[in-house]
Amino acid sequence: MTRRILNVVTNVGHYDDPSHPTGLWLSELTHAWQVFEEHGFEQTIVSPSGGPSPLEPRSLAFPSYDKSAKAWHADPARMALLESTASPDEIDADDYDAVYFTGGHAVMYDFPGSAGLQRITREIWEAGGIVSSVCHGYCGLLDTTLSDGSLLVAGRRLTGFAWQEEVLARVDKLVPYNAEEEMKKRGARYEKALLPFVSFTVVDGNLVTGQNPGSAKATAEKVAALLT
Repeated sequence: MTRRILNVVTNVGHYDDPSHPTGLWLSELTHAWQVFEEHGFEQTIVSPSGGPSPLEPRSLAFPSYDKSAKAWHADPARMALLESTASPDEIDADDYDAVYFTGGHAVMYDFPGSAGLQRITREIWEAGGIVSSVCHGYCGLLDTTLSDGSLLVAGRRLTGFAWQEEVLARVDKLVPYNAEEEMKKRGARYEKALLPFVSFTVVDGNLVTGQNPGSAKATAEKVAALLT
């Protein structure tokens, strides 16, 4: 039976200040996509509103703009997938074995409040599927509740972009909130690597999370391992 992955991307193109663009961190999608593709998994891309997903300009520069990201960016068919993403109401969670939330600072704005994404995540989780995220993608899990009313992240070990990394990336004054702190407030058992920007993943049952852009491939490999 072919496994199916639902990749989640943002629709937002800038911070609160429109002069500061942001969007999908491309390599966080392409690294995972490649891993899932190599395993023969079928993949779909969804976003909170459906339609286009803009790219984070900083993800199109060294060191993140690597072979994988460049190949996607140069492929009209692949780029077209980001122009016509599905909306949550078009997605039947029963069709998917795992959901993977990509990052980029833009997701801090449109992932948390998406009732559609929360529904999909809850239904995949409660059916025994895998919920995964990388970097800021964990913002999509901040307010996801289960059928019993509890928060999915409460009491669970996870990781995501650290506040220290926000400061080092010089965006701590631009971001709308401290995602690491918000996760801890919700009872998540947040973990991070000893050093910033190194690959770091946490697996807690069917919850698989990666800390930063460099963790996307490892996160996807951990998801694939649970599905094969």
